[in-house]
Order: sequence, then structure tokens, then C-alpha cells
Amino acid sequence: MNFIGILGYSVVIPILIFIVIDFGGNGFIYGILGAMYPFFQLIGAPILGRLSDKVGRKKVLIVSQAGTFIAWALFLLAFLLPKTSLWSSDSEFTGNYIMTLPLILLFVARIFDGFTGGNVSVANAYLSDISTDDDRDRNFGMMGASTSLGFVLGPAVAGILTSTVLGEALPIILAALISLIAIFVIMIRLPESNPCVVDTGSLSLRSFRRFFQVEHKECYGGESSEEENSSISFWSILKLDSIPLLYAIYFLTFLGFSLFYAGLPIYASSILQWTSIELGIFLAYSSVIMILVQGPLLSFLSGKLSSTIFIIIGTVLLATSFYLLSVPNIYVMYLAITLLSVGNGLMWPSFLALLSKVGNHQMQGTIQGYGNSMGSFASIFGLVLGGILFESIQVTVFKIGAGIFLLIFVLMVIHYFGNRKAVSGDQEYIQEVETAS
Repeated sequence: MNFIGILGYSVVIPILIFIVIDFGGNGFIYGILGAMYPFFQLIGAPILGRLSDKVGRKKVLIVSQAGTFIAWALFLLAFLLPKTSLWSSDSEFTGNYIMTLPLILLFVARIFDGFTGGNVSVANAYLSDISTDDDRDRNFGMMGASTSLGFVLGPAVAGILTSTVLGEALPIILAALISLIAIFVIMIRLPESNPCVVDTGSLSLRSFRRFFQVEHKECYGGESSEEENSSISFWSILKLDSIPLLYAIYFLTFLGFSLFYAGLPIYASSILQWTSIELGIFLAYSSVIMILVQGPLLSFLSGKLSSTIFIIIGTVLLATSFYLLSVPNIYVMYLAITLLSVGNGLMWPSFLALLSKVGNHQMQGTIQGYGNSMGSFASIFGLVLGGILFESIQVTVFKIGAGIFLLIFVLMVIHYFGNRKAVSGDQEYIQEVETAS
């Protein structure tokens, strides 16, 4: 299911900048358009995450995927509209662009997809439901590998399809069909990890809702359970151990990668003079490396090193790769993307595994939803800022990303040694108690 969803999304990545430019936009509009999805996901993800704790993961995943299908249908409709000019701008801040009717529809599509786009946080909560401490790192690694596999095939397929008569419209058609297939896969093949119960004991409103399975059994063991579940707010989640640090890392990671995703397509099309096919090959190569790291390598290393160590190693590689991306040389670029892929392959699944250990199953949808909001909030700034900064400072934007990952490295090192000190202190206390007794 995750592979199908990512495949539909990644098909459009290497061609989106060219679509925006063809419709009258520029790097600034591309950044704003990219920010629409995370901005509205910031609103929708916590709602859907909390809802999945109550009604089950499967129902929310279906709703989310249906929203993605409708968004791609609107995206496709933009190709049929005339390129009617609504307004234009030419300034140092925004650059030169023309806002056309198809561009407006692209914005509507991204807004709709963003608001219903809680599938990532709900999928992570689903994986947390079915994972144990023994296989958690391995499971999240395999989830990351399926994501990377989608990113391998998506850009490669896009490069092939854009060379046909239908051009850039054909990958959009494929993305819509893939989203439609994903809906049926979820409905037919995906079992519920957070099941509901049927209660017809009384003809109250709540029993009616339970009969139709709109409330979760673990959330409603009694009145106290219901009150406890409904009181899970953002501020109560922040009080959980390690959550402030983990959410800060969530934010910073998405901020760094947003600068990458905002700057790379403009970098490739304007400075490197790459075609959509060349950009697709570059991204596909990156995903192949991540598959190898998140699949076989993480499975082999699972249990041998802690998630925190994987994150620390990964952030060092990411900081190095972002710095190398600022060198406009094809050999250095491929070295940079190799380090980026290895670093991301080690760091991100390990981070999600670490986050999934916080709280209990009744809170995982909420925890993942608010975490997704941290990422969305960072993406809003990163995508807009990346588009604007690249117009003025160009490749220096990647050096800023390198600094962000160095900051994450420092935070994780402090966290690691802080935990070791705390564990050492607890062991010394236990030994003193045993000696005294």
C-alpha cells in the first residue's frame, strides 16, 4: 500500500517544475505550490491521526487515499483548461511569472490533497500497532525500502511517459490510476490493526456509533477511558518523555529536505541544464541506494546498534552530502546523492522507530499526526524559502541544509549521552539499594 501511494506521488516529481513553468510559473511559484500541500496537511494530519485512534487506521487510510485520487483528477483537468492570464508579476522578490487558470487549479488540487493527506502518519501508526521491540527497526526499514522503491520506479516511468504524444499529461493519468488502485487495495487487502467493537447494549447515540464501528474498543473500556482519550491534546503529547526533542528533529529534518526538494529541480533545469529524464534518472539512482540501505542493510544491522546511533551516523552523511550538492559538477553531484541516500536510509526509518516507542497504541495516531504536522510546518517554510533563496543565492541554499543536519547531529549526541548518563545513574541507584538490603 505504501509502495503504491509513493509510486503515484513520485511519478510527478521530475516533471512538476516543467509543468509549472509551462503554465506560466517560475521557481517562486513552484515553491509556493509545493508549500500548499504541507500547509493544509498541517491542519489535516492531526485530525486524521486522532481519528484513526478512535475509528481505526483502515477507514482513515481509505479517506486519505480517496482525497489523493480526487486531487490528481483536478491536476489532470488543469491540462484541459486554456492558459488564461489572471495576473502577472516581475520583481526581484518573486521573479517573472504569469498566474494562469491552470496554475490556479494546480493550487486547488494540492490544497485538497494536503488536507486529506494524513496517510503517512496513519501508516506509521499502523506499523507501530503491529510491531514489537524486536522487529520495530526492521519493519520501519522495510517501510522505508518500499518508499524508496516507489521513488525508483516513479521518476523512471515519468521520464519514459513524457516522451510520448501525451507528454506530461500521461504521468498525471498514471498517478490518478495508481491512487484509485490504492483505494481498492486498502479496502480489500489491508486488515485493520486498530479494530472496533460492536455494542448494541442500549439504544444510545454512542451504541449506535459503536454498532457501525466508528469508535475504537481500546478507547472505550468505560467512561474514564473515553475522557482520557478525548483529552489527548498537543500540549499533553509534548509532556511525554523525549517528545519535544523528537518533534524538533522532525521539524529540522523536513526543513532541510524541503530546501533540497525546492532547490534541486530549479538547479537541475536552470544551472545544470538537465531534462526531466536526466533528473528522473538522478532521483531513481538515489532511491536504489536507499532501498539497499533500508532493506538488506538495516535488516542485517537491526539489534546490533541502537536507533540513536543510526540517526547520528545518518545526520553526518546528510550534512556532508548537502555541502557537496553545492558543487555544480556531475561527478560530485552523484557522490553527494549517494551519501544523501545512505544517510537518509539509515536516519529516517530509525527516527520513526524511535518515535513509535513513545506513548501507547491508543496515542500513536495522535503522536504520528502531530509529528507529521511538525514536518508539514517545516515544509511550508522550507519549500517557499527554498524557492525564494534559490532565486538569489542559488546553490548556497544547500549549505544551509548542511548546517541544519549538523544541528540535528549535535542534538542527537546530547540526547544519546544524556540517556546513557541517566541509565548509568539508575544502575548505580539499584546497586546501592541492593547493597543496603
